[in-house]
Amino acid sequence: FPVERFYRDAPLLAIGEGTNELQRIIIARQLIERNPV
Repeated sequence: FPVERFYRDAPLLAIGEGTNELQRIIIARQLIERNPV
């Protein structure tokens, strides 16, 4: 069933979102370090 697949893949999607957020934080931090305001 599609619902079963969604429940199985949901944690993977959450992990993927977390890594994207971490990358965004890391990139922002690097930009701030290179261009101090």
